[in-house]
Amino acid sequence: MSGQVRPKGANQNGQRASAAAAAANEGRIIAAHGRHYTVELPDGSLRKCFPRGKKAGAAVGDRVRITPQGKDEGAIDAILPRRNLLYRSDEMRSKQFASNVDQLLIVVAVQPTFSDDLTGRALAGAWSAGIAPIIILNKTDLAEELPAARARLAPIVALGVDVIELSALEPEKVHAVLAPRLAGHTSLLLGQSGMGKSTLLNALVPDAAAPTREHSTALDMGKHTTTSTRLYHLPAPGGDLIDSPGFQAFGLQHLTRDDIIRGFPEFTGPIEQCRFYNCTHRREPGCGVVAALQAGAIDPARYALYERILEENLAGQQRY
Repeated sequence: MSGQVRPKGANQNGQRASAAAAAANEGRIIAAHGRHYTVELPDGSLRKCFPRGKKAGAAVGDRVRITPQGKDEGAIDAILPRRNLLYRSDEMRSKQFASNVDQLLIVVAVQPTFSDDLTGRALAGAWSAGIAPIIILNKTDLAEELPAARARLAPIVALGVDVIELSALEPEKVHAVLAPRLAGHTSLLLGQSGMGKSTLLNALVPDAAAPTREHSTALDMGKHTTTSTRLYHLPAPGGDLIDSPGFQAFGLQHLTRDDIIRGFPEFTGPIEQCRFYNCTHRREPGCGVVAALQAGAIDPARYALYERILEENLAGQQRY
C-alpha cells in the first residue's frame, strides 16, 4: 500500500510553526530569588519559573528556554549559551548572579570610604570576563573630601578606566550624563553598601522605587538595602540595568591563572619580556612584570592585589 506524500509547503509550514513556538518559549531572566526566577518572554509577559529537578546555576541576564505551566509559571529546561558570567562570594562560597553583561558600573563614593581591594577585584572580574568597566564616583557634593577620593582612583584612571563624577541627589544631571552611556547596552550596577547605589538607580529608573538608607558616619559604612538581583529596562534612550545587592566580597575563586592575569591589563606589555612562557610573575628570574614593577611602571598596590588573588585561588584549589 502506498503512503501519502505530504506537500512540500506543508512541511515548511510545520517547521516554521515549530520554530515560532520554540522562540515564544525562550525568554530572559530578569529577577532571581533563590531558586525562583522571573522570566520575561518575547511578548512582554512574565512567568515565575523554577529549574527542573535539582538543576540550578541560572543568573539574571540569562537567556533560557522554558515550558509554560499553569497561568503564569514555568519550568526552566535549558540555559542558552552565555557571553560572560559574573560571581558574588562570601566566606563560604561563590555564586553566579549576572550574565551577558556589556558594562560593569562600579559605584564608589566620596564618603563613606570605599575599599580599594574590592574595587580592584571588581575590575579584575570585569576584565577577565571581557566586560568594559566604568567607575562612578558618587557624592561629589561633598567637596572637601573629593580630592582625596580622586587621588585614590588615580592608579585606575592611569589604566584608561573612565571615572564619571556625579551626585545621585541630582537625578536630572545623572540621567543626562549616564543615559547616553547606557543606551543599547546591558549594564550591571555594582557597589559596596552605602555608596548611594540605590539612589543612583532611582535617578535612572524612577519606577524602581529602590529603598535607600543613610550610611553610618560613626562606623564609616553603609547598610544593605537591595536584597536580590533584578534587571530593569531603562527609559529612553533605552538599555537595560541590572541592580544587585551591595557587596562585601567579589567572586574570583573560579578564575584560572590566565583569567587572573587577564584581569590586570597593565601586565600585557611586560609579559612579552618574561623569560619563561609559564611565568607566574612573582619570583621567576627574567620576569617582565616584576621588572616593570621595580621600574615604577606598575602600581605596587595593584601588584599586591594580583598576588593576593593568585594566592587565594591556589589555596582554594589545594582545599578542593
